[in-house]
This record gives sequence, structure tokens and C-alpha cells, in this order.
Amino acid sequence: MDIHYFSGEDWEEGYVRTKLPGETITFHKGTLAENPDLSDSTADALCIFIDSKIGEAELNRFPALSLIATRSTGFDHIDLATTKARGITVVTVPSYGENTVAEFAFALLLSLSRRIPEASGRVKSGAFSPAGLRGFDLEGKTLGVIGCGHIGQHMIRMGNGFGMKVIGFETRPDDAVSRAYNFTYVSLDELFAQSDIISIHVPYNPHTHHLINKENVGIIKKGAYLINTARGAVVETEALVMALENGTLAGAGLDVLEEEGDLSDEVALLTAPHPNETELKITLANHYLIDHPRVIITPHAAFNTTEAITRILDTTIGNIQSFVNGSPTNVLAL
Repeated sequence: MDIHYFSGEDWEEGYVRTKLPGETITFHKGTLAENPDLSDSTADALCIFIDSKIGEAELNRFPALSLIATRSTGFDHIDLATTKARGITVVTVPSYGENTVAEFAFALLLSLSRRIPEASGRVKSGAFSPAGLRGFDLEGKTLGVIGCGHIGQHMIRMGNGFGMKVIGFETRPDDAVSRAYNFTYVSLDELFAQSDIISIHVPYNPHTHHLINKENVGIIKKGAYLINTARGAVVETEALVMALENGTLAGAGLDVLEEEGDLSDEVALLTAPHPNETELKITLANHYLIDHPRVIITPHAAFNTTEAITRILDTTIGNIQSFVNGSPTNVLAL
């Protein structure tokens, strides 16, 4: 196969070439958008990450494609209607770091509960005093997990390990899972009302868009904390800001932001002749979140460990090999 590979780190090229010695692979620095003049009328496959958007315009540059291999679990960066119409197979990495992401979510929670960033910053500034840095115990608190799949189950296990009461929301509750992981299913509103900490572990799709929004954020237990390592648009930014301003939420740990891509190109967004008002408001709201003293924001890094990245590559390589052999694996059902 003739494969174009985007957004890989330098070491990935040697690793992938060793595993796929029979394929013709061209590696590109950056995303597909960052290579606007690139086209290939005979390429068979694209290997991309979530930072490469795939729509009709991009596919027109590669008219012979039969495969898109995304090195991610999420696929909202790919126009599936167009790939389906063109007969292009899309393969994903359905699981690579359930424990990895859950560990990061819990790290955000611990950082908030014990005010670790503030404490570290104080020492770096030359002061060495715990005054004003009182935190709270996790033991005895209620952890509400939205999405009780593989990642959510790891979060539940860790919550149990800290002596927390764990409740969960899932569109398709599984009693066997709740018994095995020692938690109770509740409705979404009940989870909001009862949880001291809410942690989100759902994919982004039309059903989860703004799952937390201005209409339901007021149900959340006053003084709760929100952890989001899923996708930014699962939480409506305006609702999040409103909840922090009125004290409904005492703080938040966010590895993702709605329209997070705009933060790297704010000048273009703010100076465009006809800026999108909604995106502009979200970008300005994100500034509020970044500056908030009880909000921790990290740059979509929950997946980023050596072990997880290796698992992503190994699964992607396996997906390409199985496609070449005529038995595709991890195909996105359309």
C-alpha cells in the first residue's frame, strides 16, 4: 500500500517502518491541514491523528483512497458520510489506554482536592507555608462517573480504592458490571444532585453534545468538582463558566476544552472579517477558565504515556496489516 502518515513523532517513523516493511510509507511533519499543497492521485491510505480533519475537500486531494487509519478512539474529526459514500474503510483504535486516561483523571482530582498546583507555585515563588491551602479528603465523598465503559470502570475502581461512594450513569446499565465494580447506577439528574465529584468518560457524538448545559447545570450539587478528560464539547462552556461563577462548581480539572483548537490561532479568529460569534464567545470563556484559581487545564494530554502511545501504534499497524490481508479489524461501523 501507498500510505501517507501525518503528525507522527520522529521516533515513530523507524518503529512503523520496521513493523510494516512491505508498505510504501511517506511521513509528514504536522497535520494534513499543515500540508495544504500535498495531493496524491494514487495513494491507498492515510494514517492520521485527531488533529487532521478529513472532509470532502481533503478526500479530493487523495481520490484513490481505500483506507483511513486514525490513531485514536474518537473519530469526530472524520466526515463519515463522505467516506462511506466513497467506499473508504475507516479503522480506529478502540482501546489503548483505559487505565492511562483514568489515572490522569484521578491525578486531576487529587491535584484539586489537595491544591497541589497552588502549593507548588507558592514554594517556587519563595514562600513555604501551608496557610490557605487546606484541601479535602476523598474518603467518604461521592464520585459520580458519567460513562461506565472501560475508562469509566478504571475510574470507579480507583474511587473505591480511596474509600469513596461511587455512582454511575450509563445509557445501557449492566447489573453485572455494577456488581463487579461495586457501584450503583443512577439517572443523570440524580448523579448531578448527589456527586461531590463528577468525572466524564463518554465519547463525543450528537447524543453527548453539551451533555452538561445551561439547562441542567443548576442541578449539580453545590460545591462539586468537575473532571473532564473526554471531549470538550460534552460540556457547554457557558454553563461551566456560569457554574463556577455562582459557586455551583467549586472547581474543575479539564484536559479538554470546547473549541480548544482556537486557542492556538486566536489572532486569526479575533481579526477575521466575519468572526463566528459562537466560537469567539467560547474562546473568550476559555480565557476565564485558564485564569480561574480553582481550575486546572491541561493540553489534551490524558492519553500521553509511553505505554499508551506504543499500544496505539501497535493497534494501528495491526489494522493496516489486517486490511492489506483482506480481513479488516477495528472497522468503524457506519
